[in-house]
Amino acid sequence: MKLQLAIDELNLEEALVQLEDLVEYVDIVEVGTPFVIDAGREAVRQIKKKFPQLKVLCDAKIMDAGAYEAQLAFDAGAEYVTVLGVTDDLTIKGCVEEANKQGKKIMVDMICVEDLAARVPAVESLGVDVIAVHTGADQQAAGRTPLQDLAEMKKHVKKVKVAVAGGISSHTIYDYLALEPDIVIVGSGILNAKDPIKEARRISEALKKGSDK
Repeated sequence: MKLQLAIDELNLEEALVQLEDLVEYVDIVEVGTPFVIDAGREAVRQIKKKFPQLKVLCDAKIMDAGAYEAQLAFDAGAEYVTVLGVTDDLTIKGCVEEANKQGKKIMVDMICVEDLAARVPAVESLGVDVIAVHTGADQQAAGRTPLQDLAEMKKHVKKVKVAVAGGISSHTIYDYLALEPDIVIVGSGILNAKDPIKEARRISEALKKGSDK
């Protein structure tokens, strides 16, 4: 199991400083959508340059022009790029084709996908690498968690890896580990914690224990 740190609200300078303290606990660093809007592809370039040992995910949430937009992220140094599961299959296919050319990976964000039973097999058949359960910030504010969707998704995924995001912290991590995701995505649970280093360490240790089972 891998820990993906989602950076959304920090600026580039803040992110680089924060990662210095957290790098030993993180496997993948996510340049989140607000971060991309704020800092652009330079965030991907700078993080990859300073922390070459980390995998970088560009959370572009691609909805159109799949191959071209994926290329932009990969050329900046990202190993992963996200495409939305609600988009057209041709867009996802374009992302996959570009990833294959560059030896990179595609994560499909299933936010707002209503019928997981129908959509998961269709997305999986396109050759993606990871399918992610994602409960958005607005949905979290309304009291929803991704646990139910993660359990549903695990019923339908046959071969690709599964990631999960949405309000996860050290207090809830074991609920998620019981469902055996491959990648756990944590953002504010670490970055807004009273002690981000301690929180990242607790979650990382939990993932290691889960992986050993």
